[in-house]
Amino acid sequence: MKTRPIAHFFTSGLTAWHATINNRSLPWKNEKDPYRIWLSEVILQQTRAQQGLPYYIRFTEAYPTINDLAAAGDNDVFRLWQGLGYYNRCKNMLATARYIAGELGGNFPRSYEGILGLKGIGPYTAAAISSFAFGLPRAVVDGNVYRVLARFFRIDIPFDTTGGRQYFADLAGQLLNKEDSAGYNQAIMDLGATVCLPRKARCTDCPLQPHCSAYRHNVIDLLPVRSKRVVVGKRYFHYLILKWEESIWIQKRTAKDIWENLNEPFLIESREPMDVMALSSNEQFLEQNFGYTHIELEYAGKQRLTHQIIEARFFRVYLNEKPLFSDSDGKWMTGTDLENTPFPKTVLSFLKNNFYF
Repeated sequence: MKTRPIAHFFTSGLTAWHATINNRSLPWKNEKDPYRIWLSEVILQQTRAQQGLPYYIRFTEAYPTINDLAAAGDNDVFRLWQGLGYYNRCKNMLATARYIAGELGGNFPRSYEGILGLKGIGPYTAAAISSFAFGLPRAVVDGNVYRVLARFFRIDIPFDTTGGRQYFADLAGQLLNKEDSAGYNQAIMDLGATVCLPRKARCTDCPLQPHCSAYRHNVIDLLPVRSKRVVVGKRYFHYLILKWEESIWIQKRTAKDIWENLNEPFLIESREPMDVMALSSNEQFLEQNFGYTHIELEYAGKQRLTHQIIEARFFRVYLNEKPLFSDSDGKWMTGTDLENTPFPKTVLSFLKNNFYF
């Protein structure tokens, strides 16, 4: 355990800063409704606050209560989520909402263990709901918290290992202001988000600077420590824009993969990027036996995910006969249908920018 005077300085300094100086304004701060706290935490997983803010507002307006969300159709919810990425979050969110509405009478469990048992909720989110909604003495530990703790105490243990996560969780629990866990948790997260930044930390504005070990030893930019670099793979998506009269062929992604339950045009994935010539001789393309006059590359772009880079190319296939697809594989959609269908960000941008709706 850290020495008592330093630990006391850390906790009291944060608490005082939060009460007098911290003016970070977000609609979920000081919220006591566990549904809205949960909703904000799900949206903010892997997402910056300012990016998630409009989604939070749209969701709370469309679905003011967890019962409203539970009763919503999958397509409507995924459409509202569109652009946030990590769509498995949305799938788990719907499952949890329906479980709470159907099995728990619309009421969240009031214990940390009960909340942790819900689908899609990990230790961080369970601690956040426990603390902010019910005042339970649970310390939250997210990326901001790792950074503040690692720098203040000059901890060089990698935070992304099993031992590292446990070390930081234990330390966070020791430092927690148990009389005001919600205020303390909000303070340390806000300090990391607005002052103790990943780059260009604002140390002169930090209430903890006088005893910050990383500041004294000039190693701010070296902390926190990761165990290893994330390996990022590349995937090459070749989308065929098959337009017949006023409709485009669209299919749903159903495999356990990125963008599950979202929609896309006909896809050919390959190990290497293809141009028009390579595409027209591709085995999967030839198997479809399309009747067409020519193919044109309309757009190429990239989307960065956590562990993947998707290089997407969109090819317009000028058909002279309508392909005989099975209705179970997808559907022909007009502009109105497209506008009300959830797509991955890359596909949505292409369709919008090229005036398909």
